[in-house]
Amino acid sequence: MKRIGIIGVGQTRYERMKTEDTYADLIFEATVKALDDAGLGIDDIDNVITISNDFWDGRTISSMAITDACGSYGKNVSTVEGDGTFGALYGLMRILSGAFRTTLVVAHCKGSEGSNHFITNAMFNPIYERMIGLDSISSSALQARRYMEKYNITEEQCAMVSVKNHKNAFNNPFAQLAMNITIEDVLKSKMLSDPIKLLDASPISDGACAIILAEEEIAKKGPKRPVWIRGVGHFAEAYNLGDRDLAEPLSLIRAAKKAYTMAGITDPFKEIDVAEIYDAFSYQELLWTEGLGFCERGGGGRLIESGATEMDGELPINPSGGVLSAHPVLVAGLARIAEITIQLRGEAEARQVHRARVGLAHGINGACGQAHCVWILEGE
Repeated sequence: MKRIGIIGVGQTRYERMKTEDTYADLIFEATVKALDDAGLGIDDIDNVITISNDFWDGRTISSMAITDACGSYGKNVSTVEGDGTFGALYGLMRILSGAFRTTLVVAHCKGSEGSNHFITNAMFNPIYERMIGLDSISSSALQARRYMEKYNITEEQCAMVSVKNHKNAFNNPFAQLAMNITIEDVLKSKMLSDPIKLLDASPISDGACAIILAEEEIAKKGPKRPVWIRGVGHFAEAYNLGDRDLAEPLSLIRAAKKAYTMAGITDPFKEIDVAEIYDAFSYQELLWTEGLGFCERGGGGRLIESGATEMDGELPINPSGGVLSAHPVLVAGLARIAEITIQLRGEAEARQVHRARVGLAHGINGACGQAHCVWILEGE
C-alpha cells in the first residue's frame, strides 16, 4: 500500500468526571492539539471520522453533538460506533481509496454520565444472555476464569499487570490512576465478579483523543517526523459467548497475523520495541500478549514474571499505564495509537522507551474481545 503517516496527535487528560466539559469541549481540545501538533489548520483536513456511541452519550445520532467542534462542517464526515482503532482504520482506508489526502479521526466518551452495567448489558443477545444480567465485568470474569483454569494462570500473575501499569501511569500526564500498589493490595481489593477484583479492573473515565493521518507527500512536509503505518489487521469472531472458547483469542491471533504479514514481521517479540494493548482488566494483558505472539499459549503469566514487559524489559508493554489507568470507552484504542506515535517520535518524556523504532497499538470491540484491531507503526 502507499505510505500513510500519522502526523498529529492530541489528547485530553483522562479523569473520573469532567463535569465542566461537554462532549464538544473535549473534542475541540483534542482536535486543536492534533492540528497544532501537525502544523495544520482545519482547512487542510479533507475528511473527518468521528467515533461515538448513542448508548454512552445518551442520545441518538451522538456524533451530531460534536461535528462543529471537530471542524467537520462542509467536509465529508463519517461516524464509527466502536473502538478508536477501528475508526482510525476507516480513516486510513479513505486515504488509500485515493479520494482524500488527509483525515482527522476523533473519539470521545464520558463514562461518568452513564451506567456501565446497563449500557454494556445491552451488547448481549436479547433472548439468551441479556436477561441474566451479563455486563462487561461479569462476562470478562467468565473469560478470566476459563483462561486461568485452562492454562494455570494465577491471580498473583494477573495482579502483577495492575501493579506494573498503575506504576507506569505516574509518568503519563494524561493518565487517570497512578498508584504505587502491591500484589497483595490487588488481591485484597473488593471482589467485583470472581476472579476480577477492583484493582484488576479499569476505571470509569471521561476524555477525548484525536489523530491526523496523511499521505506521504503531505506527511513529509510537517514540522515533526511522521510515524508510518506499516501494517493493520482486524478480525471478528462469533457474537454469542457460548460459540467460542473464551481462553483462545482467535480473532486477535488472526488480526495480528494480518498486521504482521503486511508489515513483514516474523518474530514480533524481537522486532517490536514497544506495545500499547487494550487491558480493560488485568488478565487481558496476559491473554492478549499470547494472542499477539509475544509468547506461547498459556505463557502470559510467565512473561510478566520474567520482567520482559517492564519499562526496562525486552518488550515494554503499556508504558503509558494502559487502559487500567484510564478507560474512556471508544477513546481507549485511539489513545493507544497516539501513545505509540509519541513513543516512536521520541517525545514520551518520562515514559519514553529507549530506542523505540517499531511499535504496536491494539484495540478491541465487543464482549471478551470479540473483535480486535492491530496496528504496526514505525518511526523514521
